[in-house]
Amino acid sequence: MKPRTEGGKFLTSVAGGEHAPAAGERSIARMTEPSAVPARLPETRGLVHGGPDPVARRQTDAFREIRTRLLAMIPERNFVTLVVPVDRGSGASFVARNLAAAFALDETRTALLIDCNLRNPVQHQAFGIEPTTGGLVDYLEHPALGMQSVIYATGAARLRLLPAGRSRNGDGEYFSSFRLRAALDSLRFRYIDRYLFLDGPAVTGAPDARILSELADLVVLVAGYGRDTPQAISQAAAVFDPAIFAGVVFNERP
Repeated sequence: MKPRTEGGKFLTSVAGGEHAPAAGERSIARMTEPSAVPARLPETRGLVHGGPDPVARRQTDAFREIRTRLLAMIPERNFVTLVVPVDRGSGASFVARNLAAAFALDETRTALLIDCNLRNPVQHQAFGIEPTTGGLVDYLEHPALGMQSVIYATGAARLRLLPAGRSRNGDGEYFSSFRLRAALDSLRFRYIDRYLFLDGPAVTGAPDARILSELADLVVLVAGYGRDTPQAISQAAAVFDPAIFAGVVFNERP
């Protein structure tokens, strides 16, 4: 799959306030990577990368273009981006994963991908990670675990994953919890060069995506190219606050 951005889709800019570095805020752009990670792992996982292959390069450039547009919307500080599909199967997890990887390609930035698709989590599988110490849900239920214990190296430089963790009934209630809001604030403001990407659930069929958007600075809607109808896309986009709605990415399947 590859992303396509249609001209004119990214029209709404977001004016962010000045961000004063908080006490203890620091940079992690030059974080140490595990020495056992193979150099070609990002490429073999289907992530965007800086390799010479022309086909892969076009895909990388497409995600870098989206990155540029998002950074133009909030240029003063790091931010939280929610990536959600119009419906299941639109490919939002693929887009969220590679958008985070595109930010991490910049040596001055780091990215944290958080799997908030609690009913259908896939990011740990995509990275080949076994979340032995748990994930997001485990931390929210048992904060004593510590946030760092549920954040995993992905094999891509400067890119980390916070997997969904164990599934529970009433998963959507986590999105409105004070504990999740506090966790996201801590993750973003602790490091000035860290950008957060939330892989969220489908807009169609449940209010979870809208609830989760209240924790984000920007929302990117993913539509399956030739799959989701213009009416379905318009209805999904209308769910979100126009002030934070960044636009639509059309995900084209080969």
